[in-house]
Amino acid sequence: MAKRTKAKSKTKRKKPLTTKAAPRRKTAVAKKTKTIGKKAAKKRPRRISLKKKRPTAKPAVKPKPVTAPPQPDAARPTPGPAAQLAPSEQRVGYVTHYYGHPSVATLRLEAGTLCVGDVVHIRGHTTDFNQKVESLEVNHAPVTEVGPNDDFGLKVVEHVRVRDIVFKVRS
Repeated sequence: MAKRTKAKSKTKRKKPLTTKAAPRRKTAVAKKTKTIGKKAAKKRPRRISLKKKRPTAKPAVKPKPVTAPPQPDAARPTPGPAAQLAPSEQRVGYVTHYYGHPSVATLRLEAGTLCVGDVVHIRGHTTDFNQKVESLEVNHAPVTEVGPNDDFGLKVVEHVRVRDIVFKVRS
C-alpha cells in the first residue's frame, strides 16, 4: 500500500500587529509596556463619612480631695521579710559582676573589712545563701584581707547576680 504524505504549504504565517514601546538603551530602568486589548482597572472613589465631626473638648478638671497629713513612723507597717536583717549581719558590699564558668563574683566592699575565713550572706531577688570565704583576689593576686572601697574577686558556691547585696555574718 502506498503511503500518503501531506503537502507542505509554502505560505508564511503573518504576525499580528502590536504596538509596543521600544526599550530605551540609555536609561537603566526599563519602563513597563502596555498591551492592547486590556483595560486598566478603574479606581473606586473613596467613601466620605457623612457623620458630623464632634468637637474635642477637654473634660473639666475635678478638684483634688483633701488628704490627711502623713502618719507618724509608729503607725506605719513594718517592711517585709526581704528588707529585715538578722541582728548578727552587717551589710558590707554588693556584687558588680558574675563570671559563670569559673563561678567567681566581683564585689565592691562599701564598709568594714572582709578576711579569708569569714562567713558571708549573699542575698538578692532570686539569691539567698551563706558561704565561707575561702579565697579573695585583687587584680588577679591572692590576698587575705580587703578593706573599704576595694573591688575584689570571690569564689562563690552558687550563681549570683549583679546588684545582689553581701552581708558579713558576725560570729
